[in-house]
Amino acid sequence: MALSLGILPPPLMTFVKRPLVSRVAPKLLSPKYLGEKRNSLVVAKAVGNSSESSSGSLVKISLSSSEDWIALAGLGFAGIVAIWAASNLISSVDKLPLIPNVMEFIGILYSSWFVYRYLLFKPDREELATIIKNVISSITGQ
Repeated sequence: MALSLGILPPPLMTFVKRPLVSRVAPKLLSPKYLGEKRNSLVVAKAVGNSSESSSGSLVKISLSSSEDWIALAGLGFAGIVAIWAASNLISSVDKLPLIPNVMEFIGILYSSWFVYRYLLFKPDREELATIIKNVISSITGQ
């Protein structure tokens, strides 16, 4: 690293004699900004009737039986296996000689068509906005 720093050209702003930190730090570290005690501890206490949060008690209630733990572990394991299988599938397809270039070309064509169809002209952008609003309302059930 010393060799690479020796080869680099000098910085453009060589007229600055003191760094900015040395000018700003004394102002920020003054008792005016920090208060009288610099090594004071902050103690915060939550206000409320319950010692547990509602989400914590909900998790304890829903995972109280051993069947729930088995299902949760099974879902976690299935998710890890799915991610592993997908990454292996993508890496094996990527090693094929012509497939990655074809997939990239198809992606470029589809992206260009989408921009031309929905983003280039104002009426088409409004149509896309209404389609998105309809999909969101159908998902949320409104």
